[in-house]
Amino acid sequence: MPAPRIKSPRLLLAESGADRAGHGLKRTMGLFQLVCFGVGAIVGTGIFVGLSDSVAQAGPAVVVSFVLAAITCVLTAFAFAELGGAIPVSGSSYSFAYAGLGETTAFLVGWCLLLEYGVSVSAVAVGWSQYVNELLHSLTGLQLPAALSAGPGDGGMVNLPAVVVIALASLLLVRGVRESARATAAMAVLKLAVLVAFCAIGFTAFKHGHLTPFSPAGLGGIGAGTTAAFFSYIGFDAITTAGEEAKNPRRDIPVAILVCIGLVTLLYCAVALAAIGAIGGKEVAGRPAALSYVVNAVTGSSVGGAVIAFGAVVAIASVVLAVMYGQTRILMSMSRDGLVPRVFEKVSPKTSTPVAGTLIVGAVFALPAAFASLDAVVNLCTIGTLATMAAVNVAVIALRRREPGLGRSFRVPLYPLVPLLGVACCLYLMYETGRQTWIQFAAFLAAGLLLYVLYGRRNSRLAARAGAVTEAAGPTASVAVTEAAGSTAPVAVTVPGLAGEPLTPDAAGARPPTA
Repeated sequence: MPAPRIKSPRLLLAESGADRAGHGLKRTMGLFQLVCFGVGAIVGTGIFVGLSDSVAQAGPAVVVSFVLAAITCVLTAFAFAELGGAIPVSGSSYSFAYAGLGETTAFLVGWCLLLEYGVSVSAVAVGWSQYVNELLHSLTGLQLPAALSAGPGDGGMVNLPAVVVIALASLLLVRGVRESARATAAMAVLKLAVLVAFCAIGFTAFKHGHLTPFSPAGLGGIGAGTTAAFFSYIGFDAITTAGEEAKNPRRDIPVAILVCIGLVTLLYCAVALAAIGAIGGKEVAGRPAALSYVVNAVTGSSVGGAVIAFGAVVAIASVVLAVMYGQTRILMSMSRDGLVPRVFEKVSPKTSTPVAGTLIVGAVFALPAAFASLDAVVNLCTIGTLATMAAVNVAVIALRRREPGLGRSFRVPLYPLVPLLGVACCLYLMYETGRQTWIQFAAFLAAGLLLYVLYGRRNSRLAARAGAVTEAAGPTASVAVTEAAGSTAPVAVTVPGLAGEPLTPDAAGARPPTA
């Protein structure tokens, strides 16, 4: 059996910038921007739109569901923090899997990230459309016609607002990461303020009787609610996609991840308690724009609901922006490795952004946003995200064994118990998504594996380099690796023009590509 094609962390770091001097990404994001970026990627459709679905499953015990979903995220967040600090590159889970588990698994992880980052953009955009209509109704008493504000699955023809928000996010991302980071930070602060205001209003009408029965569907309802609530946390790992644009990634990425998870969990639990305590779980369940409805019911006026709807429009737009950012950076990393077409790795020297890749991503995922319903993709996004999180936990264990000397600014506590628990929690929540979702996911993985065999494996640059080493070892070259603090250090390589470490069968993969 051939050895897996594994790319070493040092090669990943070298390729991330040294061999593209003047044409790579710029380090412009500090800790505050990273935290805001994380909040921007997380807080959106899941709480503004998906809360009603979680409450429908678990009742008032949705608070427990949020905590259990957060525990799953925290266990995996430790793994992301360790690998994000040790390998601060744009590929996130894909790059971590390439270093720890090999090329085939890495490709499938990158394929699953199309669900987490790409398809979820479509789902989030659909949720944005719902609140745009709610805001218009609150301000003017009018709404967009159903034919132009919902897809065929929701009784319309095309979801035009969903397409618009994706187009706007694409244009902002093309302008530059500094502008995108500033916009994300402003929107993150605004939506946190809106949710805090919602809690203040909701708790003024809080009644303990609305919390009983606390768990009407029992443990099964809590489990199903946890799977539904998990969608609200999707996106925290997007912080690691900023590894090449963070000023001090080894220090700031682990901190930003853990701060985001803690902050968001407290916020979600408070919002859920405020909503259910104000009007009861049965009234919250099943309402697409539940938070606006709660405020209107408590205040007896549509003004408060309009403010919440405006906050939701801003919040969900920031998720589209942050998640699209992550998707383009992952595709850029896969393109560097030859596993997807080279157009995704091209960075504009003027804006220091992958312009072509961003526009392609926006165009492709505007289609399901225009014609699909939110419910149709949520479970598929969830199972794909959980699969990548499980792979990252396994990658931590694999790299601890293979690369014990790798510089780690953060280490997973209670190793190996925590990553193993992370895998177990991910598998449990994957099980809870249901048989139909598993069938869809299996078909999605099969399509990804076929694409890898037909294109990725044949065009793998790592395999080609390994073949070059086998044929003739070239003279040793020295290249500069851009480190976290901006300094450079020489790294020896054995292939002319290659930025990386000496390629051995263990580090670079044992075989050249096969026909």
